[in-house]
Amino acid sequence: MTATVHANINYIAPMEVQPKYHANDYTKDILEMDIRSMEIVNARSLEDPPRFEREGFVLVRHESAVENFTDSVTVAQIHPQEIKALVKEVTGADEVLVTSPGLLRFGEKSGKAGSLNNSRPARFAHVDVSPATAEGMAKMIAPEGKKVRRFTQVNVWRALTPGPQDVPLALCDVRSVKSADLVSAEAVFDEPGKPRWSFEGLVVGHNPGHRWMYYRDMNRDEVLVFNTYDSEKGQAIQVPHVAFDDPSCPADAVPRASIEMRATAFWYDD
Repeated sequence: MTATVHANINYIAPMEVQPKYHANDYTKDILEMDIRSMEIVNARSLEDPPRFEREGFVLVRHESAVENFTDSVTVAQIHPQEIKALVKEVTGADEVLVTSPGLLRFGEKSGKAGSLNNSRPARFAHVDVSPATAEGMAKMIAPEGKKVRRFTQVNVWRALTPGPQDVPLALCDVRSVKSADLVSAEAVFDEPGKPRWSFEGLVVGHNPGHRWMYYRDMNRDEVLVFNTYDSEKGQAIQVPHVAFDDPSCPADAVPRASIEMRATAFWYDD
């Protein structure tokens, strides 16, 4: 088992303007990269595996009733309920709301990257939402008549192609992340034929203390559940993540395809 690889992580360099990135037309991005070779540990090799409440992410076995994840109609009918149940089990929350459709992404070697809305791998270290964005989204969808004590926003990521993945997902142990590492950025959603809109996300500056991990050889019956914001400050709050080229992956490996869904978990005062 490959225990550790060294690979390039695309960090954000110091910039005089606010970074900006687009879901589709990346030629309009305003990003200056600071590319660093970092150690990325295969978390499968760890005697004490990562935990959601500690590192901010966890690998969970999860079988889905969806047979074809490229069938958006079937995914919309079946998968949100599966994700709700999964996130509720992982977090122990009172209620979970799924806040996005299934998002398919493809490695560049597949020839499919960019063929669908927001379907390229995220090639720079980032966090999906800033605290302000997370708080605003939670208030927008919080059920009426409920007093929210705590909420957490999570991403559920599943590889659809067999391992090893040529472009796996690396996650940073949230305990190694400093607030100064996280930089405000504008995330622009530019789906063709629809109005452009944006919100504040975060990109990540280099810190030599970052502890990066990934799971080699993921299969479709496994998912990564990771935290993108937690209103309870004592918890793992925001996990940086990034797609990277695994140097231990054979050149003839099937190009990665993946699907992710995002959800918000709520705890209520009685």
